[in-house]
Amino acid sequence: MNDDAIIRFEKVVKRFGPVTVLDELDFEVRKGEKVSIIGPSGSGKSTVLRILMTLETIDDGFIRVAGRPLWHEERNGERVPASEAHLRDMRKEMGMVFQQFNLFPHMTVRRNITEAPVHVLGLSKQEANQRAEEYLELVGLSDQADKYPSQLSGGQQQRVAIARALAMRPNIMLFDEPTSALDPELVGEVLTVIQRLAEEHDLTMLLVTHEMQFAKRVSDRVCFFDKGRIVEEGPPEQVFGEPREERTRDFLKNFLSTV
Repeated sequence: MNDDAIIRFEKVVKRFGPVTVLDELDFEVRKGEKVSIIGPSGSGKSTVLRILMTLETIDDGFIRVAGRPLWHEERNGERVPASEAHLRDMRKEMGMVFQQFNLFPHMTVRRNITEAPVHVLGLSKQEANQRAEEYLELVGLSDQADKYPSQLSGGQQQRVAIARALAMRPNIMLFDEPTSALDPELVGEVLTVIQRLAEEHDLTMLLVTHEMQFAKRVSDRVCFFDKGRIVEEGPPEQVFGEPREERTRDFLKNFLSTV
């Protein structure tokens, strides 16, 4: 275990009914590290992100984020379930970009981005607008601030969703298949923005993706998940170029021509 881990899962178990989705998962991400999670559908990849965002609970185990327990609090030397106030506070560490863009259709692009900084962080409208301008410029959409989501392409909507997450100034960015809902010709513009974030900003990034070439390009480390556990992990050159495990090799056969 690394002392500089900003995310740490210890023997985490998650079940949906009789199905075990995470099976005593040990997993950690260091501060500033870019980690891609790959694997077949149902392997627990997206569940890791949803647990971090407190959208799903855990059944067993322990998680720390930025040195603090996520789903527990420590009171009088004992671990107790986290209060809603504690969970709200912990969520500020992280921003998440979902498969679906989840923008508010009745709000302009600018207001989609400023709403949470004003109401959750307590920023003034002027400060929030400055942040919106900063991050819209970063994702290449400065000229779209007064439009509504329905007036944008899917790629543009996902870039707004990235700007919205960044406006909360999280230490950790989570991406859950951020291009899976896009038409193929729009995928590149979103991946370009994410790659720029990875290269130019000192963010910790955790990406669940089927875009293997992108994962190879952007990641410090790649983790192959299967049946709720990490089967193999390592630098992208090793995982994609010389996978050690037969299960990894079988999975990657479909992608060997593109990786």
